[in-house]
Amino acid sequence: MDRNTLIAMLRDMLLARAFEERAAEEYARGNIAGFLHLYPGEEAVAVGVLHAAEPSDYVVSTYREHVHALVRGIPPGAVMAELFGRRDGCCKGMGGSMHLFDRDRRFMGGYAIVGETYPVATGIAYAIAMRGLPEAVICFFGDGAVNQGTFHESLNMAALWKLPVLFVCENNRYQIGTEIHRHSAVTEVYKRACAHRIPAEQVDGMDVLAVHRATRSALARIREDTGPQLLEMLTYRFRGHSMADPGSYRPRVEVQAFEEKDPVTVAIAETLPSYPTPEQIASAGPDNIGRLTDHIHRQGHMTPDQVEALKREVGDTVEAAVAFAAASPEPGMEDAWASLNANRGREVLIR
Repeated sequence: MDRNTLIAMLRDMLLARAFEERAAEEYARGNIAGFLHLYPGEEAVAVGVLHAAEPSDYVVSTYREHVHALVRGIPPGAVMAELFGRRDGCCKGMGGSMHLFDRDRRFMGGYAIVGETYPVATGIAYAIAMRGLPEAVICFFGDGAVNQGTFHESLNMAALWKLPVLFVCENNRYQIGTEIHRHSAVTEVYKRACAHRIPAEQVDGMDVLAVHRATRSALARIREDTGPQLLEMLTYRFRGHSMADPGSYRPRVEVQAFEEKDPVTVAIAETLPSYPTPEQIASAGPDNIGRLTDHIHRQGHMTPDQVEALKREVGDTVEAAVAFAAASPEPGMEDAWASLNANRGREVLIR
């Protein structure tokens, strides 16, 4: 991977982590209302997938979508203002945390209903196929959504019509709070795709390079008109399901084990030109850090000082986003009426 791409991915991962942690602080201060579902620990999935996509591709996300929106290019200030419910938010304060949207960037929304992303993504993919365009749809969903009927209905339709959609499962193992083996007879999500003859694979979702490679390959196959693909990203969220969830149902030793494979820390280590000792390599084991040490030997792109400078830059960006959101006015009734009447006069009635 070239230096510029690697550094851009690192910056997005650092921005994602800093933004989400700052959002948690603003939620605690009462500046963000309602539900707030945060992403720390899962950054490698959003960054790896979306850096492999084209600007012309569509993205359909879930209620844990802040990082998807940021990586897709929605300005941090617009995202934070939306979380604050302010007029300068990407949805003018009408969507909030779970309903970010940006038509120009083809970010087709976060959806609060579990399993809602499948039919939305399938519908967009159907429109692409009908027009014969070289585009694709990336459909994010969590492991808790795979037992919804819309999962199999949508996969069946996408496979039947060879629609250009990439289904991406962000499997953090616990959906809201129940570990996957307690609610699913088939715990390997990617195996479910075989019922619809959809090629699928399981990917280490804590390794941004592995995610990027798998996504590029899957999208390349989709663009060859082979039909849909499915990727199961094995990842882990460091926080609870939402800010209202302390996550006490997870063993602390398990959380600590995954924090040691923190994708942001691994991405930083990837860019440093320092070389580990043989003892450090041996002690790392077969996790992300161990796999990435060979890559560190082959290419060193940034010094520790440069990484620290990038962290400061990202921190300044997040602080500016918070200040922008705080200064943004609250929406008024005229904004509400404008949103309500947005499509009036364009309805299509089927008799």
